[in-house]
Amino acid sequence: MEIEQIYTGCLAHGAYYITSNGEAAIIDPLREIQPYIQRLERDGVQLKYIFETHFHADFVSGHLDLRKKTGAAIIYGPTAQPAFDAIVATDNQIFELGNVKIKVLHTPGHTLESSTFLLIDENGKDYAIFSGDTLFLGDVGRPDLAQKAANMSMEELAGLLYESLNTKILPLADDVIVYPAHGAGSACGKNMMQETVDTLGHQKAINYALNQPNKEAFIKAVTDGLTTPPGYFGMNVAMNKSGYETFEHVLQHGMKALSVEDFEVAAEETNALILDTRNNTVFYKGFIPNSINIGLNGDFAPWVGALIIDVKQPILLITDFGKEEETITRLSRVGFDNILGHLNGGYMAWVNAGKESDQINRITTTQFAQEVNINSSKIIDVRKESEYDAAHIKNAESKPLAYINDWIKDISPEEHFYLHCAGGYRSMIAASILQARGYRNFSEVEGGFNEIVKTNIPTTDFVCTSKAL
Repeated sequence: MEIEQIYTGCLAHGAYYITSNGEAAIIDPLREIQPYIQRLERDGVQLKYIFETHFHADFVSGHLDLRKKTGAAIIYGPTAQPAFDAIVATDNQIFELGNVKIKVLHTPGHTLESSTFLLIDENGKDYAIFSGDTLFLGDVGRPDLAQKAANMSMEELAGLLYESLNTKILPLADDVIVYPAHGAGSACGKNMMQETVDTLGHQKAINYALNQPNKEAFIKAVTDGLTTPPGYFGMNVAMNKSGYETFEHVLQHGMKALSVEDFEVAAEETNALILDTRNNTVFYKGFIPNSINIGLNGDFAPWVGALIIDVKQPILLITDFGKEEETITRLSRVGFDNILGHLNGGYMAWVNAGKESDQINRITTTQFAQEVNINSSKIIDVRKESEYDAAHIKNAESKPLAYINDWIKDISPEEHFYLHCAGGYRSMIAASILQARGYRNFSEVEGGFNEIVKTNIPTTDFVCTSKAL
């Protein structure tokens, strides 16, 4: 028996590849299936099962393409109602894989169909659980995503989750290994650890959700402080439940290299969003007017999903040379399939064609320190609320990037303001959105709060600089 965790940092997602005696299973695969096919061919094994812990909200799974390619059966837990052929297992149903067994534990709460898969080794011993979004390391799945589909309140779903954990998970032995679907950085939880593998015994000891004195306390603890889920989550659930275009089809369309002239025509005729994925340190110096900058070198796909929202939005790409396929792949993971193509030759082709360009007013922290009046200047901090609460520039306003579509209307186009995040990645996203919507009277601060704390600009109590972008 071999288990491989295939972790994708951009989505903080773990898929799992299990082999035993010539047979394989894959749990919660990502959209692009070639890495799994390569593993199957490398090991000379047959994919027997594709296990889905639930209908995922934060990414589009590769279950349908994998089945088409391999003929493997797709398995969901009880109550799942996919719009395609799949095995909807019963609680405690066992599936044999080579010399091992995988037992379905129905663990509703995050969603109604959520299930945990218990791996039983060759000796009949409970070896590991693949807990999906039911149990994370340091946290549990948020119970507010499936309210509409379940016709239940967040509190009712949290109560179900409590029962699932206490009747199905906690009775298992302490040495059982926990393999969750996500780690720190995912929007599917609020308190996840950086680690991606642990023992159940350690989680019993340190996980706040597993240490509540009763059901009422658990419900309060897991529902307190939840942020609004990204807008694309519901659309990803629908795609995972109903089906989607093959990844090959999406890639073929996105890889269409467009001339400057064709790019312009496509932008005008389709109302496409121009998405520039170059690094923010390059973007601000010159870009196609009205482009939105979300750098590929960062939490690219989650920010696309959080800010663009509609997965059907037509998109035209500007990328660094050779990064076209990676960009399309990462967009497809969160369901953004309507990619019309990319500018052949990238931004420099636009420049060489003599087309109009735009720039962002980015200033250094030295210039910022010289210009800013801490008592009268308007300063907008687009970091997360938790980062702001930990330390911020005195009198700065907290306006997290994730909610820019809500707070942008409250900003006066006439009033000058300064804009910063932790390192420049998020503030450049915000700057590009603001400028595309007609806001130009602002200065974005290079290096963000990580560099600001090195100046004499007064801040609230500060312990250490953030590693966030």
